[in-house]
Amino acid sequence: MKICLVSAFPPSGRQLNEYGLHLARELQKNPLISLTIVADQLAACDWATDAQGRPLQPKDELPDFDVHRAWRFNSITDPPRLLKVIRGLNPDVLWYNLVFSTFATPDHPVAAFAGLCIPALTRALGYNTHVTLHHLMEHVDFRAANIRSEKLYRFASSVATRMLLLSNSISVLLPAYRRTLMEKYRAENVHFRSHGILGARPEPPDFSRRGNPDHRILAIGHWGTYKRLETLLEAFPEVLRRVPTAKLVVAGSNHHTRPGYWESLAEKHRGNQRIEFRGYVLEDDIPELYGTASLVVLPYDSSTGSSGPAHQACQYGLPIVSSDLPEFLDMAADEAMAVDFYPRGNARRLAACLASLLLSPQKQRDMAEQNFSAALRMTMPQIIREYLRSFDLQQRTRALAHSPFRRVPRWGSRSEAFPYGGWTPWV
Repeated sequence: MKICLVSAFPPSGRQLNEYGLHLARELQKNPLISLTIVADQLAACDWATDAQGRPLQPKDELPDFDVHRAWRFNSITDPPRLLKVIRGLNPDVLWYNLVFSTFATPDHPVAAFAGLCIPALTRALGYNTHVTLHHLMEHVDFRAANIRSEKLYRFASSVATRMLLLSNSISVLLPAYRRTLMEKYRAENVHFRSHGILGARPEPPDFSRRGNPDHRILAIGHWGTYKRLETLLEAFPEVLRRVPTAKLVVAGSNHHTRPGYWESLAEKHRGNQRIEFRGYVLEDDIPELYGTASLVVLPYDSSTGSSGPAHQACQYGLPIVSSDLPEFLDMAADEAMAVDFYPRGNARRLAACLASLLLSPQKQRDMAEQNFSAALRMTMPQIIREYLRSFDLQQRTRALAHSPFRRVPRWGSRSEAFPYGGWTPWV
């Protein structure tokens, strides 16, 4: 099977590049799969910076991957660029790994909408097209995300969602998203699939590395819109008062619509030795980052889908503290995660939740073991097998639909030729 994966891809630092990498790594292991990645063009990122606030510069392509850099972020010309490359590749399956801002920011709505129309175009051209959609705009708090012209964006995102649903199939990562697509859009080609952990064989947690000497509270993500740090930074002094060995580690980058966001907070807290701003963390450094943390915190004001950091916390056997967003409540229940929730935006309750957990080694261990157990049920090989079974079924269905034997004449049907059942020979 020849698969073309359309996704942001390292060394690009854009959203979902890490998820695209792990999908590709697992697909590459299958000898029956020929994989090509169609990715974003590389450029210096003013929204993704290192610990010194310097823009990340593009690096060399990762070895062992067949990557075509076909589209340019915020460009209206992305559809013809992508279609030209896809026609040359002629894949059996086109797999898109998307959020609504994959191709452009909200400041470039025409380019963003044009990019989201590409799956419908490729399906119209006869390609077997599948979309993994990581969020739905119906579940986004636009005010928390600081998006203006809410009614206009709601309408545009509704049209874009209908365009995406013209694909052969679409996968979402939360059951609530599937319900929304089926109830609001009357969609029939929607599947719920787990986000999964970003690994094949997670290693059991090494508890000797935690709280030694600091209890590291890890917050990681693309910051500035629905993921914000103000509540966490307000809560941390109280945590430090109760747990003097606590240390806050802020990792990740700005959301591409909010350049300079975390750098401004890093400057504000420059003199505080108990707060570390790490900037964008390369994939090779992720195991050390998670392996030395005591817990992961998700201090979000709003959600745009299943949480990647939460699944990575499970992978490394870490407890999780999260704001009580409905999507995260569903995620924890559906995937049997151990998560302590606090009321969204309540710094006092967040501080109490963090301090209580750090002061309870047994609870930390119990939550860590439960999350690691959850990780073993949703490894990347398991997730990929589900997708491949679906793709194979779609391929067989398409082949049958074009078969000259797809229509059986009425006289050849079993029900009429043999009304009493069985295959009794004619006499």
